Amino acid sequence: MPKQKTDDLLKLVASLNRAEKRHFRLFVKRNQQADAEILFLQLFNILERTGEYDEAYLLKRINGIKKTQLSNLKAHLYKQLLTSLRLLNRNKDEAILLRENLDYARILYNKGLYRQSLDILDKTKKRARDIEVHTVALEIAQFEKHIEGQHITRSIENRAEELGEECAELAVKISETDAWSNLALRLYGLYLKLGLVSNEQDYFMVQSFFRGQLPRSKYEELDFWGKVYYCQSYAWMHLMCHEYPMTYRYTQRWVGLFDDNERMIEANAPLYLKGVHNNLATLFNMWQYDKFMEQLSMLDLFPHKFDLTNNVNVSSLYYLYQFDHQIRRHYMEGTFKEGLGLVPQIMEVIEKNIYNWDDHRIMIFHYRIACLYFGSGDNDTAIDYLNEIINQRSPNYRSDIQAYARILSLICHFEMGNVQLVEYQVKSVYRFLSKVEHLQETQQYIFRFLRRIPRIREDQLRDEFIKLKTKLDAITTKPFESRPFTFLDIPSWLQAKIEDKTVQEVIREKFEAQRN
Repeated sequence: MPKQKTDDLLKLVASLNRAEKRHFRLFVKRNQQADAEILFLQLFNILERTGEYDEAYLLKRINGIKKTQLSNLKAHLYKQLLTSLRLLNRNKDEAILLRENLDYARILYNKGLYRQSLDILDKTKKRARDIEVHTVALEIAQFEKHIEGQHITRSIENRAEELGEECAELAVKISETDAWSNLALRLYGLYLKLGLVSNEQDYFMVQSFFRGQLPRSKYEELDFWGKVYYCQSYAWMHLMCHEYPMTYRYTQRWVGLFDDNERMIEANAPLYLKGVHNNLATLFNMWQYDKFMEQLSMLDLFPHKFDLTNNVNVSSLYYLYQFDHQIRRHYMEGTFKEGLGLVPQIMEVIEKNIYNWDDHRIMIFHYRIACLYFGSGDNDTAIDYLNEIINQRSPNYRSDIQAYARILSLICHFEMGNVQLVEYQVKSVYRFLSKVEHLQETQQYIFRFLRRIPRIREDQLRDEFIKLKTKLDAITTKPFESRPFTFLDIPSWLQAKIEDKTVQEVIREKFEAQRN
């Protein structure tokens, strides 16, 4: 068994909870036919206890096993684990249950029990159509056509015509939904690559990309999932173009589709959580605190709608979004020091790799945590987290975050009095930023200021801070220039330097003034 397969087996064993381990052992003992087959259970017990694959140890501990048998034994164990998990989760996942019933129908058909097979297919198809899983419904209808075409079942008059029309209808629904889901995925890929547009050229490129691939089907004609992907596509397009009110319109409609039909949350909880997440992110971008907190309370209630213990994937997304938006809440409230209480929890999840978060999400957390430390006045620790981003090997995503990380690192070093280090690092940052196409005006002003820092006398600094803040205030209303301030609140930092306050004090005063 190749090393990758061995690692996969170890990860699968490590992912099992107590109930799943107990079920597997009972499953094996119930289905065991010969003493030899218990060998894979011995392998499981050793891997579960040690957490590692030591071939010499295994050969010593498992009686009668040969080295040449280990590969097949591991493959057999992996397959048996999946079979056990499938049985345990059959009533917790609608998609698994639909597929299982389809398998039962196939078994009955192979035994020549056509009427029984058709009964199961009919019931399963109704359930599939009820939750709008049209791909399964089409597969069932195709199977029904096969049975009706091969055997005289005397089921219903004109059944052949009905099945033909049903298959055509389902095929159209699947095609329309697929077109919108493809567009949503392509836009998300573009977002990961570029981030938000920074100039008119990028804006028109995104608009052209969107219009060039826009499906012809109308919203009213789509099924539930087609409507969700429709909203997702428009939300991504408007978000990339900084059109936050329009983004909110579509994320709100996206979440509303699920709220109006809560059984669909059970059918696809990740898609629902993604909608809530994007809704919250858009409200943060618009700085709508009251609505943000209202939506955050909806996210808090999610475990009451969906049992997180049964689905690690959904649990992973829930805590990912919870951590993300709790940090945003502290940004808005100016409570950076209180927000640092989240850091140990987040880092434990990342370091132990509990949920297999990808590199992009980890990078975002490193940046958000760095901003928490920067806002709380701990520039030294902020630099540690920023270095996690800066020192990545050629990441090909989110060049905007990478640029902000380098600029914030320079600011932190300046705050710590490392003027010579700032002068040295400016050259490295300049080389990176020179590779970033269409650097935003905001970033250019900040970087030029930081390049001049070593040559500015201390008694001139306050005047220079005032000049830079005046320039930034003038461009905040320009299209595509507001985004940097949601990632890095430079105006608040400048105001703090001018008024001799901390960044936290300035943002907290702004928040309280807005609330009052």
